[in-house]
Amino acid sequence: MKHAFSLDLPADYRVQDVLAFHGRDAESVAEQVGPEQIRKGMLLDGLPVALTVALPRNDARSAACLADIAAPATGGVPPVLAGKIAAAARNILGLRIDPAPFVQFARKDALLGPLVARQPGLRIVQSATVFEALTWAIIGQQINLPFAISLRRTFILQAGRQHADGLWCYPEAADVAQLAVEDLTSRKFSRAKAETLLRCAQLVASGALELDEREDNPIPLICKNLLAVKGIGPWTVNYALLRGYGFADCSLHGDVAIRAALQRLLGEDSKPDMARTEQILQQWQPHRTMAAAHLWASLADRPNESA
Repeated sequence: MKHAFSLDLPADYRVQDVLAFHGRDAESVAEQVGPEQIRKGMLLDGLPVALTVALPRNDARSAACLADIAAPATGGVPPVLAGKIAAAARNILGLRIDPAPFVQFARKDALLGPLVARQPGLRIVQSATVFEALTWAIIGQQINLPFAISLRRTFILQAGRQHADGLWCYPEAADVAQLAVEDLTSRKFSRAKAETLLRCAQLVASGALELDEREDNPIPLICKNLLAVKGIGPWTVNYALLRGYGFADCSLHGDVAIRAALQRLLGEDSKPDMARTEQILQQWQPHRTMAAAHLWASLADRPNESA
């Protein structure tokens, strides 16, 4: 079953940022990134979906999207599923946060102003789904980026499913919940990381942990419930908010790359500690997410430090 749609893009859209984020794993099993398109495999409502996003050429200002859904073509795509596919495409393309308010704010800031001026049009590119962002945050806790990318690939192969066209689909909570801890620890995951992933997946699959943002489940409540899960701390929550929800005011004071970027920006001999980093970031509320994006981008020549 096929579902086609398009998404409008802003005039200053930076295609290369999107390609770079989704193409970080040269051996990826769930993403295929070329110069003009991204193909992404994911499980949505239990169905394997291969989403192709054709990126614009020249002065074109829209992205053409085509979802190949592994389901019988009876009655068309359900509206709920169509909405989830469109949301995933917006996330993949980094369209959740409008950077304009932050840019206006940053112009008046002595530290951020010159940094932002050097990176016009920068956006936050996200994971396709909130669950993907959360599990990626857990996988990436306290390890370097290349190792995290390798573990992510293993995680997809263990818990995901393969689309008919060969692309692997990033798993949903119900798929991960079926794994045993040993399925991951036998493949270089620490026991603590494996247990946290499975604990989180089991809670989400059972409905005990709600990830959907709604009026009765706002971001502050989601944060509180995530922090109550053993193995999930403030950095993981903030990173999941950034990559999953496109939340505009995430504080990444525990992120080593943010601290490295601040060291460079401040011209100091060592990284600021977490407490001082948190204080620095607080002055950029309610735009700390975009501030983090620009700090990460300033480390582009140090790819192993950038999240």
